[in-house]
Amino acid sequence: MKKHNFYAGPSILSEYTIRHTAEAVENFAETGLSILEVSHRSKEFVAVMDEAQALVKELLEVPEGYSVLFLGGGASLQFCMAPFNLLRKKAGYLDTGTWAANAIKEARLFGDVEVLASSKEANYTFYPKGYVVPDDLDYLHITTNNTIYGTELREDPDVPCPLVADMSSDIFSRPIDVAKYDLIYAGAQKNLGPAGVTLVIVKDSALGKVDRPIPTMLDYRTHIKKGSMFNTPPVLPVYSVLMTLRYYKELGGVREMERRDIEKARLLYNAIDESKMFVGTVTDPASRSIMNVTFVMTPEYKDLEGEFVSFCSARGIVGIKGHRSVGGFRASLYNALPKESVEVLVEAMKDFEKEHAK
Repeated sequence: MKKHNFYAGPSILSEYTIRHTAEAVENFAETGLSILEVSHRSKEFVAVMDEAQALVKELLEVPEGYSVLFLGGGASLQFCMAPFNLLRKKAGYLDTGTWAANAIKEARLFGDVEVLASSKEANYTFYPKGYVVPDDLDYLHITTNNTIYGTELREDPDVPCPLVADMSSDIFSRPIDVAKYDLIYAGAQKNLGPAGVTLVIVKDSALGKVDRPIPTMLDYRTHIKKGSMFNTPPVLPVYSVLMTLRYYKELGGVREMERRDIEKARLLYNAIDESKMFVGTVTDPASRSIMNVTFVMTPEYKDLEGEFVSFCSARGIVGIKGHRSVGGFRASLYNALPKESVEVLVEAMKDFEKEHAK
């Protein structure tokens, strides 16, 4: 049975990426060696790293003066690495969900942190607006997409200070004005590749301004100088990321990915809005994520949530249980998810409602 993969991460990868990565596991670049065992210093893998960095710059239209890095540690390491390199006195943060809150906690180890806005009291059911950004901040940190709560900021804000963004779960789903940011980071396991590598785009001129000593491995300048090769990089995930980037380019680039993503999200949100059994959890429609659609059953059907998960599983639909901290349902509609899978989920929702509606 075909599986329709709605997991939030690690998540679905394109058949293109999986096929080419599997081929490289057996024989990488006609070397007779597996990508799992080849030297990261070999000319064949150096070419992989160079092309992956170049494609990020091409697809996101990264301007001059920025470096593209592939690092380990996941986005969670960036929660401390960003303030380690950029926070001198005070930074501003938006508290928009669990991962934003974790980033705030880490930043407080390095300086003053001002939470400019939060939707915590409303269980993070909207993305804050109308907050004031002081011009004396070292930077403002935002989390553009909140995977657990299904909210998203699909624009690049204009602020009077440097801007830092965690784009782990929505990067490459829309064009980005990279010039507005000093730092963008993204764990790969949503829209890029398997877990184990993190994409970092950093403005070179933003670095070297803090007084504190920075451990070698946590200094962005270390990795810029060594081309992400200071230590052995996560070779297999980087290769998979390259395959994904090639695939995006073949399809027409980021704008085409955005068109497809909006189409898929609209299909599912319409089904939720028209249902008497299901209801979305995001209170502000403008805050709805097109990457992670969160919903629950209305109170009178709440006891059927487990049965619905089983109903979906029988149709090959996997990964729709909501995060353990919030429950309900979450359908992750990342770039690699085909529209067909969303159609199958919508059909399952309608059929289940027909069987159980009172």
